[in-house]
Amino acid sequence: MRKITLILLVALIAGFNSCKPKEKEAEASPIIEKQNIELKSDLMTPEVLWSFGRLSEPELSPDKKTILYGVTYYDIAQNKGNRELYTIGTGGQDFKRITTTRFSEYQAMWTPDGTKITFMSAETGSMQLWEMDSDGNNRKQITNIENGINGYKYAPDMKKLLYTADVTSEKQLNNLYTDLPKASGRIYNDLMYRHWDTWVQAYSHIFFTDLASGMITKGKDILLNEPFESPLMPFGGMEQITWSPDSKVIAYTCRKKKGVEYAKSTNSDIYLYEIESGNTTNISDGMMGYDVAPVYSPDGQKIAWQSMERDGYESDKNRLFVYDCAAKTKTDFTKDFDQNAESLAWSDDNKSIFFISDYHATDEIYRLDVADNKITKITEGIHNYTGVIHAGDKLIASRMSMSMPVELYSVNPVTGKDIQITTTNKDLLDKLAIAPIEQRWIKTSDKKDMHTWIIYPPHFDPSKKYPTLLYCEGGPQSTVSQFWSFRWNFQMMAANGYIIVAPNRRGLPGFGQAWNEQISGDYGGQNMKDYLSAIDAMTKEPYVDKDKLGCIGASYGGFSVYWLAGNHNKRFKAFIAHDGMFNLESQYLETEEMWFVNWDLGGPFWDKNNKIAQQSYANSPHRFVQNWDTPILVIHGELDYRIVATQGMQAFNAATLRGIPAEFLYFPDENHWVLKPQNGILWQRTFYNWLDKWLK
Repeated sequence: MRKITLILLVALIAGFNSCKPKEKEAEASPIIEKQNIELKSDLMTPEVLWSFGRLSEPELSPDKKTILYGVTYYDIAQNKGNRELYTIGTGGQDFKRITTTRFSEYQAMWTPDGTKITFMSAETGSMQLWEMDSDGNNRKQITNIENGINGYKYAPDMKKLLYTADVTSEKQLNNLYTDLPKASGRIYNDLMYRHWDTWVQAYSHIFFTDLASGMITKGKDILLNEPFESPLMPFGGMEQITWSPDSKVIAYTCRKKKGVEYAKSTNSDIYLYEIESGNTTNISDGMMGYDVAPVYSPDGQKIAWQSMERDGYESDKNRLFVYDCAAKTKTDFTKDFDQNAESLAWSDDNKSIFFISDYHATDEIYRLDVADNKITKITEGIHNYTGVIHAGDKLIASRMSMSMPVELYSVNPVTGKDIQITTTNKDLLDKLAIAPIEQRWIKTSDKKDMHTWIIYPPHFDPSKKYPTLLYCEGGPQSTVSQFWSFRWNFQMMAANGYIIVAPNRRGLPGFGQAWNEQISGDYGGQNMKDYLSAIDAMTKEPYVDKDKLGCIGASYGGFSVYWLAGNHNKRFKAFIAHDGMFNLESQYLETEEMWFVNWDLGGPFWDKNNKIAQQSYANSPHRFVQNWDTPILVIHGELDYRIVATQGMQAFNAATLRGIPAEFLYFPDENHWVLKPQNGILWQRTFYNWLDKWLK
């Protein structure tokens, strides 16, 4: 489940979408402006948190002088948000707001010649492609595709357009049985019939068409005749599809599998579709893991992409592969680099590839020099970079931290020195007392050094004692890095008077592949000992009240909370678990991600000869309920199909039946996260009411 916390980390934290937003999010509403919230103190509140603007990833103009980006603001009373578009010079000059509408503008990009800005909007009912002048004037609708589009890209020569749209994947029973026009039932005879938060009735397909034909109502051709999706469900966006610089080839990501085979495999490939001949070539044939996000070099001679080695392992090392189009050879340039490589971007001279990699709990910018296979770390600091673009003599990058949401920076590609370009949230941040953050290395039970973030309350006084929270990370393979979250926000936790202990326990990337992989097949093992090592080390500090310890987490972090609830030996006085796995036997048959449970749990629970699997199920939290003795708050969303709501119900029911103080916060309209403003504030209030009740 690593993709839950990594692939959409930026999308949800920074507030941009790489894929088509749901129609309910694109409905018309009064124009939403930046909220002029009045602060009652210098401490963070849920209302303040939801007032921050959320920046989208930047798009650089073809002349490399101007940045295009979006900012989403939320209106709590309306319970919705709206995104507007802005431009700013690469040096921070000429800041302009170019849209003021009742409909959000998504996937905004420059046309290849730089004369127009294109975007997706649902202002005519369904999501369609529009274009306008660079100052926001002269909006014009480009497509009128039935049921709308999911994404798009102009060919570099501006003669063709590719777009993605949904194609129905199942038979409609009320068409088969005409005497049952109101029947709503569906019949499935294979996996995968639901994904993330949606029952699968359609798949995304790539179309392309000529641009000279006026309003586009139907694509000239379907790129693939087989019923396979591209981009990949549920999180893939247009970064998985691209044009060659000469506009003759479309490179795309696809997993050409169906049913059970699809549900058990992560084997996607990079395909090249030749426009003129209609021929398709698989350039990653024989590579068995995730191969995604192809990026052409500016001269069109090479293609870089992210590649995982092993089928079924979604948290494998993300390698950087390059394909030579003339020689038809591919090379792993990160063979001796024990880190992940993501968000690839070619240099203008075709000689280098910039990328993001996590190392020791921060995400930094690196450069690969292709000719000599040399990798250089460019940036260093207490922050996370989330994306990078080469812009002549500088890099344009998105950056965030535990102390600040995403803003745009100009980065020197040689020295790594950065200059903040945008100041979207400066006015709010200037009014808040920011919690101090430090990093420690704590000895684990097996004498390893474990990186741990410690976040202190604003106005921290070491002469006082503070209630303290152990934060359990999800994923399970997702670094506790310098992320800014609009739910699991460390500044918010600290503002409520808590110290937070956030360890990078076993099973997290950024500390070498061996550290990352240790967790698979060892749920309830060493990583749980790591958690206890972290909290035990901190209780030795005089300012930590060891009689007021709490334990919190979501997803695998929720599993961790449930497991620790039965094995903590009275360390903690309160638990909170959000969307956690409680019964691993149920989880094996309830999730749609069969590759995940097969790899991380070792296989099905009925395989009694599989020692790894049997060890996993023996460590299922539900097997330790007899030891539960501490108040617990359980939170779950009905639309979470990765870890279904009945997992939370089981945990709450078990606690209640055992007479343990418990609450169940249930969201019928949320998935693995909580995305609606008022639900988000309800989450925060319930979260802190529970902690304050038992720890203060």
